[in-house]
Amino acid sequence: MYAEERRRQIASLTAVEGRVNVTDLSKRFNVTAETIRRDLAVLDHEGAVHRVHGGAVASQNFQTTELTVDARAKSALSAKNAIARAAMDYVPDATGGMFLDAGTTISALAEQIAQHSLARKWTIVTNCLPIAMQMASDGVEEVQLLGGYVRAITQAVVGDTALRTLALMRADVAFIGTNALTLDHGLSTADSQEAAVKRAMIINSRKVVVLCDASKMGCDYMVSFAGINDIDVVITDAAAPQSFVDALRERGVEVVLAG
Repeated sequence: MYAEERRRQIASLTAVEGRVNVTDLSKRFNVTAETIRRDLAVLDHEGAVHRVHGGAVASQNFQTTELTVDARAKSALSAKNAIARAAMDYVPDATGGMFLDAGTTISALAEQIAQHSLARKWTIVTNCLPIAMQMASDGVEEVQLLGGYVRAITQAVVGDTALRTLALMRADVAFIGTNALTLDHGLSTADSQEAAVKRAMIINSRKVVVLCDASKMGCDYMVSFAGINDIDVVITDAAAPQSFVDALRERGVEVVLAG
């Protein structure tokens, strides 16, 4: 595991548990205590956690910084691919339709969908420019890209045109990505326009499947676009804190641990 991925998981675990200690983290990630101390120092400097004697406690600040698509694509790559494979169990029947949100984990799912034998029969609607272009080039015939403005940093289409189009549509399933997931604030992201499109996809679909690697659990961004009660399924990876998984299941959410 790369240091960056380990630190993201430490930040998530701290956010979920409230407090972590060096000894437990050292055993969990099979690294030295000194390595964990360096990780906590970096996370403290970034504002992701607050260092205390013997460990760290959660930072309660909302996050506002967005990473570029290229930067996010390199993060937690193995987890995202495992999540995408697991998500294929929730694609609709041959005549069904689905919404694909923008995001790097959703992009990994799009690659899986394009390789499926039913890919030419599904109707797919997305607000992600790279997903639409890639699926079209892969021979998926029924791909609709929503109209509107393209946000450069995420390459997602947003705005009133996209929202008006979604209001007229219904999908069997919406595959949704998120920047963060907490029990209180639900799914959240940094941009209100992207949040509005995500929310519209959720409202206009029969089932909502959230693709969320463990590093995003316990994190929080300014704009919430769905509560826990709006979610049917969360697909995450094996690094997800068990207490968080249990809490989601207690609220009636199906949780799948990929890989």
